[in-house]
Order: sequence, then structure tokens, then C-alpha cells
Amino acid sequence: MRNLNRQNAIRDISTSKSPIVTEAVQTGIADYGCDVFNAEVMRDYLPKETCSKLLQTIEKGKPLNPAIAGDVAHAMKEWAVARGATSYTHWFQPLTGGTAEKHDSFLEPSGSKALFAFSGKNLIIGEPDASSFPSGGLRSTFEARGYTAWDPTSPAFIKRHDNGATLCIPTAFCSYTGEALDKKTPLLRSIQALSAATRRLMQCFGCSGKGKVTVTLGVEQEYFLIDKHFFLLRPDLIQTGRTLFGAPPAKHQQLEDHYFGAIRPRVLNFMSDVEQTLWKLGIPAKTRHNEVAPAQFELAPVFEEVNLACDHNMLVMEILRQTAEKHGFVCLLHEKPFAGVNGSGKHNNWSINYEGRNLLNPGSNPQDDAIFLTVLCAIIEAVDLHADLLRSAVSGAGNDHRLGANEAPPAIISMYLGDQLEAILEQLEQGSVQDAADIAPMKVGVDTLPPLPRDATDRNRTSPFAFTGNKFEFRAPGSSQSCSGANIILNVIVAEAFDRMSDFLSGVKAADFHEKLQSHLQVILKAHKRVIFNGDGYTQSWLEEAARRGLPHTRTTMESLKCLTSPENVQLFEKYRVFSRRELESRFEVGLEDYHRKIRIEGRTALEMATSQIIPGVQQQYLTVLNSLKLARETGVSSGLEALRSQAAVLGEGLDSLQQHCDKLRVALGGLHEEILAAMQNLRRVADELEVKVADENWPLPKYHEMLFIY
Repeated sequence: MRNLNRQNAIRDISTSKSPIVTEAVQTGIADYGCDVFNAEVMRDYLPKETCSKLLQTIEKGKPLNPAIAGDVAHAMKEWAVARGATSYTHWFQPLTGGTAEKHDSFLEPSGSKALFAFSGKNLIIGEPDASSFPSGGLRSTFEARGYTAWDPTSPAFIKRHDNGATLCIPTAFCSYTGEALDKKTPLLRSIQALSAATRRLMQCFGCSGKGKVTVTLGVEQEYFLIDKHFFLLRPDLIQTGRTLFGAPPAKHQQLEDHYFGAIRPRVLNFMSDVEQTLWKLGIPAKTRHNEVAPAQFELAPVFEEVNLACDHNMLVMEILRQTAEKHGFVCLLHEKPFAGVNGSGKHNNWSINYEGRNLLNPGSNPQDDAIFLTVLCAIIEAVDLHADLLRSAVSGAGNDHRLGANEAPPAIISMYLGDQLEAILEQLEQGSVQDAADIAPMKVGVDTLPPLPRDATDRNRTSPFAFTGNKFEFRAPGSSQSCSGANIILNVIVAEAFDRMSDFLSGVKAADFHEKLQSHLQVILKAHKRVIFNGDGYTQSWLEEAARRGLPHTRTTMESLKCLTSPENVQLFEKYRVFSRRELESRFEVGLEDYHRKIRIEGRTALEMATSQIIPGVQQQYLTVLNSLKLARETGVSSGLEALRSQAAVLGEGLDSLQQHCDKLRVALGGLHEEILAAMQNLRRVADELEVKVADENWPLPKYHEMLFIY
């Protein structure tokens, strides 16, 4: 009997008027941030003195005055109700990798009537049941208490749905002992640590040391869109987010014709809808385009303060998924939903500012250039010393499939600086500047320093950590991952490098400052230049060269997570009060558990698909060939018999092989994750070979050439 599911799906996609046209209402510039409790709204709704105190906390990092909580809560409620909200929630980011929320109504009964109420206590702290969130042993199941604490530096916002709206209050999430159960709390701690270290370093250069430090982030978000008809016919996508089976199509991304190509109208309507929602939430979505793989796309915002950017990226992922549903799509955020083509990353563009000046921007005078080179060398040192931590920040079952393949950076952490900047650092290390005429001495902080490149940009897509003109782009984070993990690590390791630099410079006399600084930078470069690499990170020669340099090559999540509990890393995080030993151990446990669970879910899904869909489809084809062979023999027809015999043999051997590998996978599911992955891969290899040998009408699963090209 023919399996018409795929054919029906294609017919429905091609003939239906899918819900891609929304009301022709464009979000104007006046609507930007209209669903955000921002500074402008605060000035309208808060008493002047209260507003001033709150803005001091938000803009200058002053401690929050608890006395203003009542006024702020009342103003938030009045504004939210005026915007159509009837409920509120503390919006937080537990260790699940997503966001969480428990909605409470503003409604308060008052005799026979009711009113809307929201107190300062409701605003500042909440107590959701924490028993089912991952904690890695920080609390037992019976210790269900967890507390959410208002983060005033990330503004409250309104999330809308078809029948109403909810006021969302960004919060930290901690256990009753004060230990972090979330991703925001350690991020805020790391920002504080880096801010203090930056002020100290700038004081060495004659600055006040009291200026405002801002860590900024721009997050490029890659994703796939496939039609929902196909998605619902793929149990692997539904259960795991990636295809566990699928033969590569003849054409996928080889012609590079999708990259930056004209955006299809249906996709463009989806993108416009996403942007209008993001703009209302004050999320500065700026760029949209086709990515390299077919059906792959990218969205990028303008830079923001890192805590806000991380919150906004979590909202971006949610809005991409929800808006896709409205348009008959499914948004795939898995790092490797399709084998053989590009995976999806989340490029983490990180920079640091002091008093409004980007410290990663070469200056316009010798003093500014000296600061730039100092900051740059400190970051080089940090990345080399803590490559293990950076790798651990991007670990995960999905990202293991992506790193090192199809334009994703390799798992070896190296830095790309560009030829111009690398040449200047080589000259700095040697203490001379080379030009066509002669060799002159190089001196940091004086006019003889050669002009620094102000427009150096990333031209190496294989580098995991690239200098891109005025920022570093960490390309290794996966598309589904929270940005917080990578930025916590970056903030802490750079804070340590800045403090180490300050320890040296604080003891230097003013008259010798630039001379001593130059010699110290030379020492750093000699010790840590091994991490700088401008070449092709995909080649075998780089793997060999990296090994000679002593750079770690941590291929899997299981390897990379181990560094979280090493004594030296525990000491580092405890020094900067970002993680305690128990908090690091908890994240190690949560990471391991998440990895094990995902691998076993994938293994069980693959086994079920093979036994209930793929084997029956191959059997149907096998029976068809056997019947044809029998009919040919009965009628005495000799032509075609050899072809039928050959087909029957291939299909029969394929069925036997499928069954054998299913049996092996069933056994592997009771063992180690390495055994599960190997068994899954072997089963997939056989199934993918059979996909192109089975009649189209008998293959049960939507194929790559359908999912990637029909939408």
C-alpha cells in the first residue's frame, strides 16, 4: 500500500494559501520599545525622586533603594494595565537552557468587587516552586523553594498573546541559601568583576578609575525554517530537533546560491513579522539575510549592554519559534538539524567600553593606542590560558555535531587578528617597526608607533575567536544556547588578565611607564602568541600545528565539562565571586545529565523510527520487487530478471543489516553514550543508503531535498 503522507504534504504546501499575510500594519519608529518599561515610561509614571533613584541604579550601578519598590511596582502595574496586561510574571533563566515564567493575576478580590494590585514585595521577590528545575545537587527535591529577585538593569516588558498580555519582570533565580540556580546571576556577578578590573587598569593609565564600564554584546542568531507539514512527519525533528536519518540530496549548498540571495516572499513576510514584534519589545533587530545552507537564515541586532543583550536573545529565540508557527513554518534552532550542510551558530560579538570609549578600537593618539595594545595583549593572554573554559562554555550534544564542520569553527580555540594587526604585534614583540626604508625602534605610547588598522575585519570564518575591527567575535556558541555562559567566561578571564596587568603596572614609576609597559607586552606576546592563527582552521595541517603548539583539542562535551571542577578554575571563579565550588560542581552535573539524557532520547527515537517506519518502508519495496520477480518468472519473461534479482538482493541485505543495527542500538541504549552514538551512526548509514534505493512512494520520511527546498 502506498504511503502518501509525503506526497500529500507537498501538495498541501504547493496549493494552500498559507497564513503568510498578516494585517498590513507596519510598526513605525514611534512604536519602538512601546511594550518596554523604559526610562521614558519611568519618567511619565514615577515620582521624580523615585525615578531619579531607579535610574541611578540602572545607569550608574548604584545599589537599589528598597524604599522605592512600592512606587515602582504601582507605576509598572498602572502602565502594564494601560497596555492591556492582566497578569505579571517573574521571567527568569533556569539551567534548562530556556526561560521560565509563572503567571499571577493582578486581580485582588475586595468584598463583592475586585481590583488590580501589585506590591513592592511582588516586584522585588517571588517564590516559584523550584523542585523540578535542574540544580546539579544544590538543593534536594524536597527543598522546593527557589527565589526570583528583580533585576532592575533589564527593563520589564509586555508579552502579548491572542487574548491578552502579561507583564514580564526579568529576575535572577537563586536557592534559599543564595546559590545561583540560573544563568543571569553569575552573568551579573561577572560584569561586576570585569568592571572593577577595568577601572583598576584604566587608573594605571591616568584615568580616574571611577568611570562607567559597559560590556557590550551583539548576537547574530542563525536558524532554519521548514514547512510544518514536513516537520510533523519527522519524529526525529519533533523529539530531538535534528534529523537522525536523511540521505544528502544531489544539490544542497555546493553552488552557494542561497547565501545572501533574494529572500522568498513567504520568508520575508515571516521576517517582517518577527521584526515588528522585536521592535515593540525594544530589541534592535537590524540585519536579516539568507545564510549558506538552503532554508537557513540569520538575524542580527545592534549592540547592547551584555546583560540586556542576553535577555533579548532569549526573547528572539522565543519569538522566532512563535512567529514561525503563525506562518506555517517550524523554526529549528538545533546546532545541526541537517547533516552535510551548515550548522547554526550564535556569533557572540563582545567588546568593552570605559566612559563611552570602546577599548578595542585603536585610538587616535599614542596614549589611546597604548591602551588598545594593552587590552589586546591581555585578551590574548586570557584566551590562551583559559581555552578550556571557553570550550566548556559552548559544550552540548548539539554543538558537538557542528564544531569543525561546514563553516563552523573547530573545537581548537585559537584567535584570528588579521594580517595587519598580527604584523604590528610581531613588530611590538621584536621592538622595532619595519618599513621600506629602514628599521626604526618601536615605542608604545609615543608617536613612532605605526598607524594601527582601524578597519581590520574578520575574513576567516574558520576561527573560533576573531578580532573584527572593534570587537571580538566568538563564533563557537551554538544557535540554541544561552549567550550567558560564553560571556560569563569571557568576563571572568579578561578580568583576571586585566588585574594581572594592573598588578605589574601599579608598581611602575611614571617616568618609566611606557618603557616598562612595552617590555611587559613583549613578555605576554612571547608567552601566548601560540594562540594566534590566521590560517584555515579546517585543514589537517592546522590540527598538527595546533598539537605542536600545545593547544588543547577538546572534541566532545564530556571532555570539555571536566575543566569546570579543576582546582585552578574553582579558585579563579571563587576569587571573582562569580561561582562557588558548589555552583561549579552543580553546572558540571547539570551539563553531564543534559548530555546523557539527550543522547538517550536520540537513540530511542532513532530505534523507534527505524523499526516502525524505515524497516516497513523497505519491506514494502522488497515485497514489490519479489512479486515482480515472481510474476516475470510465471509469465516466462526473461528480460529484467537480473535487475530484479539484484534489487531483491540489495533490499534483502539492507533489511538484514537494518535489523542487525537496530538490535545493536537496543543493546547500546543500556550502555555508554559513545556506544549509543556509534550505533546510531551505523544504523543511519544503512538507512541513508537504502533511502535512494527504495521507491519514492514507499519511503516514509520527508527527504532533505523536500525539507530544504520546498517552502
